[in-house]
Amino acid sequence: MSTFDTLLIANRGEIACRIIRTARDLGLRTVAVYSHADANALHVSMADEAHPIGLAPAADSYLNSDAILEAAKASGAGAIHPGYGFLSENADFARAVERAGLVFVGPSAEAIEIMGNKAIAKAHMLDAGVPCVPGYQGDDQTDATLLSHARNIGMPLMVKAAAGGGGKGMRLVTDLDDLPEALTLARAEGSASFGNGTLILERAVQSARHIEIQIFADHDGNTIALGERDCSVQRRHQKVIEEAPAPGMTRTIRKRMEKAAIAAAQSVGYVGAGTVEFLLDGNGEDFYFLEMNTRLQVEHPVTEMVTGLDLVALQLAVAQGAPLPVSQEDITLSGHAIEVRLYAEDPANGFLPSIGKIHKFETDNIIRIDTGVRSGDEVSPHYDPMLAKLIAYGDTRDEALRKLSQALDNTAVLGVTTNVAFLRDLLDRTEVQNGTATTSFLDDAYPNGPPQTAVTSQTVALSAALLLRSESDKAQAQSLLPDASLAGFSSDGGLPIPLDLSLDGELHSITATSVGTDQITVSGDGWTHNVSSDLRIDGHRTTAHHAPDGMRGLYLQTAGHHLHVTRAQPWATTDATATGALTAPMPGLLVALNVAAGDTVQKGDTLAVLEAMKMQHQLTAAADGVVAALHVETGQQLSKGALILTMEDPT
Repeated sequence: MSTFDTLLIANRGEIACRIIRTARDLGLRTVAVYSHADANALHVSMADEAHPIGLAPAADSYLNSDAILEAAKASGAGAIHPGYGFLSENADFARAVERAGLVFVGPSAEAIEIMGNKAIAKAHMLDAGVPCVPGYQGDDQTDATLLSHARNIGMPLMVKAAAGGGGKGMRLVTDLDDLPEALTLARAEGSASFGNGTLILERAVQSARHIEIQIFADHDGNTIALGERDCSVQRRHQKVIEEAPAPGMTRTIRKRMEKAAIAAAQSVGYVGAGTVEFLLDGNGEDFYFLEMNTRLQVEHPVTEMVTGLDLVALQLAVAQGAPLPVSQEDITLSGHAIEVRLYAEDPANGFLPSIGKIHKFETDNIIRIDTGVRSGDEVSPHYDPMLAKLIAYGDTRDEALRKLSQALDNTAVLGVTTNVAFLRDLLDRTEVQNGTATTSFLDDAYPNGPPQTAVTSQTVALSAALLLRSESDKAQAQSLLPDASLAGFSSDGGLPIPLDLSLDGELHSITATSVGTDQITVSGDGWTHNVSSDLRIDGHRTTAHHAPDGMRGLYLQTAGHHLHVTRAQPWATTDATATGALTAPMPGLLVALNVAAGDTVQKGDTLAVLEAMKMQHQLTAAADGVVAALHVETGQQLSKGALILTMEDPT
């Protein structure tokens, strides 16, 4: 291996920033690449040099290997770190990097190829004696063959894209009649995300925990395990909470898993950082190989916290030919670390991504924050909407949980909807508190999805006070009279005024009065609160942040709520056609229309399929009805809110 002094990071977001920080500490010169959408991104400003590589869609930029290699050549980079996602597990890219005379910070292309295909990897692991889940991973991909094997495997079973990862191209099937649709959707996601629609089938292991082993190997054949991570709390097979070490893990099971993980890595001559993922059966004894991720994992920080090792630094050292500086005997796990993933998404609306400008991003510094965004950045519809990873460490698991809960309480992301309140609720759940959550936990805990938290009268009062002061101050600063809705209001006192507030579309009718310069009294249906200038309500401190939304109203985050607060407009009459409208809940590609004008549908029927963030989203009927008209065609790129079809009453 050759040494290098300049490193190009072929990625974006928090992982690009994470790699740049360590590379800079090691004295390496760093080179960023960026799409047109990321020209002002944080990772671009952090690097010593940055090069544009194409248009916003990932296929035209972060998946464009030729453009990335051109940037490496132009910058004089000697190595490329792929991060995770995008080209990180692309064997052709690894080969292209090596052919260009550059160092690929990762394993060999051959190892990536074997482990990157679930079907090939599983066959390889069976030959190596690594325990695997019963299933089918054959070449015959016809629906008839897959259906036949599904009958033999039995229900429930998992349909998986062979080249998949990150939960994409995966479907749980509990009824054989649902298999054809699951095959269609999994193939489509596999093709869209990985360019490969090949599928495998596996028996779904019930009441299991997702345990993964972090391994590391050098060019001299030394392979070690750095303990385990528990990633059982998952939504749609994407991890939500990760921690190390796994709660309740015994030394015996850990050693057995580490031995199997090392055997898996050595069977393909693995070099660098890798993760071998297992399902631990509910009996706590049996475990099965799931897959090996031939890259750095999103959740690697929890391993760093409990081992004291910088995994990126180890990657860069091994990439330059150095032997591992630690042996298996040197590895000890100290304390406990827990990570949650902060997403721009709306849990109460099916976890759909939230796109837009981040007006403010603040959190607590008692924990580690790995992020690629800052206040003023835009959340793009073209990439994964993860904003940051929040990682708490403590001497005990309870201490780590307390710190993480406190950090979430003090986190404000204004301008886009996030999963902060959902994460906070998760941490209070008994299964998370006692460390017994399984991979089915989220489905069991939220059978109808996360509930919409009720807005309290205190939140309404605080919203009214902030909005009134903001609009009054703005009017005074511009030497303008307040509009009619603020008549009688002034900062030093005034007449009570009626005010209709819209808090994320929910109407609240209140009366507000300014009392001197230090207090606003707000009254609603059966309640009254006094809001002081330091945001205390009835003597109790309320944490709140607000920022102009660039148009009307305020963004407010308080008591777990993230609200867009405006003065409500008069209600418009809603006709039956508008009531029965199906609109795009997010920007995306319309890949299927399952109905035609005149069709009768029932509540829950899939009407259309929208592809966004490389995931297939099924849009279903909210009620029984008849399709009145279609307003779009399959293959169209839709904006958020675009009208897809209209419905009318079946009678």
